[in-house]
Amino acid sequence: NKNVTSIYVGGGTPTTLTAMQLDRLIGCIKENFPMELGYEFTIEAGRPDSITREKLEVMYNHGVRRISVNPQTMQQKTLDLIGRKHTVEQTIEAFKLARQVGFDNINMDLIIGLPGENEDDFRDTLHRIKELNPDSLTIHSLVVKRASRLRSVLDEEEKKNSGKADGILSENDKAAVMEKMLDIGQKFAKSEGYEPYYMYRQKNSAGHFGSSGQENIGYARKGKECIYNILIMEEKQGILAAGAGASTKKMLADEKVKRCENVKDITSYISRVDEMIERKRQLFSEE
Repeated sequence: NKNVTSIYVGGGTPTTLTAMQLDRLIGCIKENFPMELGYEFTIEAGRPDSITREKLEVMYNHGVRRISVNPQTMQQKTLDLIGRKHTVEQTIEAFKLARQVGFDNINMDLIIGLPGENEDDFRDTLHRIKELNPDSLTIHSLVVKRASRLRSVLDEEEKKNSGKADGILSENDKAAVMEKMLDIGQKFAKSEGYEPYYMYRQKNSAGHFGSSGQENIGYARKGKECIYNILIMEEKQGILAAGAGASTKKMLADEKVKRCENVKDITSYISRVDEMIERKRQLFSEE
């Protein structure tokens, strides 16, 4: 007896699935959830090198209308350094392909604070994004997890630069550069008709850039805002989540939130899926 406001497939990169697998997944969602009322259907296509015309057509034909094509940066030197498999050209090709298929609500994610990038690099990235004209834009501050490959890349870069006259940027300097990039992003968004519509904070951003509380800001043109992003930040609505590591939320009468998290290990999730389903049943049966 519940209605669906929005469906969001992601993060991660759902387009690592084949076109046939995507068709099966979306078909399963449509078959099992009440989607006849107003709703938003987003699939975070993500990595440009995982996007093909066949996958885009499967999504579009099923009624998916909002996708992400995420470059992170339009600087090839940075993509090579951080180990991204896609190229700048692949980003441009994937975006144009999505437009050809019919998508009129495309988001692009950018990251400020990537190793080796300065304000001029970010300005150039925005200039190249402007040519593509996405419908929304999310500017994230770099957050590096301790066990990630990027952590070792940054450590290596720091060693390489430690003996140079200009040395490596201090944490304060990194924060100052990121503040400038954030300001550049805000001015770009305003000049191009994008309005800020949601913001969230993350721990451990580069340069400890977090005191201002403005690490991650979503900008959108009027009518292209992501409903799911707004609802998940405002915590005004429950979320039924499927998949390893996904977190289900139930809104309580006193405006508190109760969570039910799936196990993160994929093999464990598959073998214990019935247990995960039962957890959700219990959560939503509670008063």
